[in-house]
Amino acid sequence: MSRLPEHIAIIMDGNGRWAQNRGLTRIEGHRAGVQTVNKVVTFCRKIGVKSLTLYSFSSENWKRPPGEVAALMGILKEFLTKELGRMQKENIRFNTIGRIDDLPLIAREAVRHAISKTRTNSGMTLTLALSYGSRAEIVGAVRAIAKDVANGIVKPEEIGEDEINSYLDTSALPDPDLLIRTSGELRVSNFLLWQIAYTELYFSKKLWPDFTEADITEAIASYQGRERRYGMTASQLNTAKE
Repeated sequence: MSRLPEHIAIIMDGNGRWAQNRGLTRIEGHRAGVQTVNKVVTFCRKIGVKSLTLYSFSSENWKRPPGEVAALMGILKEFLTKELGRMQKENIRFNTIGRIDDLPLIAREAVRHAISKTRTNSGMTLTLALSYGSRAEIVGAVRAIAKDVANGIVKPEEIGEDEINSYLDTSALPDPDLLIRTSGELRVSNFLLWQIAYTELYFSKKLWPDFTEADITEAIASYQGRERRYGMTASQLNTAKE
């Protein structure tokens, strides 16, 4: 497992289509997707991934039918309630990004409880993106920076990439090394736009409930077979390694 990605981000897509293909309801598809989440979290922790970020509910997902949104919030609460013990046992720190205050009370309380109970855990950090949209995150960061400039806390000439990073939801996380999207869609859907500037992208045709440990192993192997140059030539990169 040499060159293991430190941070893996996943756009979990395809629950609805998976259910439709089987004559099931979309909610049943989402519940099947939770089972895949459990497997992937366990696998990533076992092999030594330090950070795993899952795109769980986007800011655009609020446009879905109210019944489906309510069911998703219920599933979120169930997941956190059920998995809290395992996160404690496996030393997983739970984290979120996004507008958590947008969540209904039952989900919001479960989120905050899980964050509080696992804050001292030092193993893998599991981050759920909830009511998250990258453009909104960046707009919020720009507004916060502008406010601090107006108040004399920050000078414009001091603003660089590191300073902008510190205002983002992901300020405590490294940028993703690998971004995986399932279901065959070839887009990033307003997810971590700033953070994935140099992230390796991997697209799987598997629908999320069908995604297995073997599939994530294949994605990691693909990542390990790539040369990350960060704008340098291959010879420069080899010299830097030496």
